[in-house]
Amino acid sequence: SDIVRGGAEKCREAGVVIAGGHTVQDKEPKFGLVVLGFVHPEKMLTKSGTRPGDVLVLTKPLGFGVTTTALKQEKAAPEDVAEVVGWMKRLNREAGALAVEFGLRGGTDVTGFSLLGHGLEMADASGVAFRLEMEKVPFVHCAEKYAAQWTFPGGASDNRLYYGPRVRFAVGIPEEKQMLLFDPQTSGGLLLAVPAARLEAFVGRANEIGQPAWIIGEAVVG
Repeated sequence: SDIVRGGAEKCREAGVVIAGGHTVQDKEPKFGLVVLGFVHPEKMLTKSGTRPGDVLVLTKPLGFGVTTTALKQEKAAPEDVAEVVGWMKRLNREAGALAVEFGLRGGTDVTGFSLLGHGLEMADASGVAFRLEMEKVPFVHCAEKYAAQWTFPGGASDNRLYYGPRVRFAVGIPEEKQMLLFDPQTSGGLLLAVPAARLEAFVGRANEIGQPAWIIGEAVVG
């Protein structure tokens, strides 16, 4: 009942209506929602909208999967869980509205396929390559601690197996740091492609409304 109540409260915060549904009887509880809505054709944010020279901006830090798995293994500190849950409860509404305000065309959410998986989907659809700067990628404070303990969920290994052959890492990046980029995220942020000419205004506006926006790389020809 708490899970269903939490979903309803978050939907109310987002200003949407829960309508319909169905039940699955199974050994473990399952709960999920699907979003249906309309978007103006000229305001669509798609994976294919990125162009060479666009700057890549991330709106939530990474490290949710490795931390929640540490929780399942009873290794996570309460303050670490609180930090991650705080981010996971945060809607992407402001980040999405910001993307619309600045007329962005390229973007995706970062969820189960990890930053690299969803980034590759964007790069493929747009016919470009992505160059990321490891030191600029944001993580929750505890991510590296749990990465060192290797509390990655099984999906992280699956992501590396599937997407890894198409990723090139600079020499010297430790394996656990690499794995954090394959870490599945629940309720992750948005990865947005911002044209360089609009970047300064975009970041300024993000700061104005309290929306985190980390510049993590760029789209290049490739």
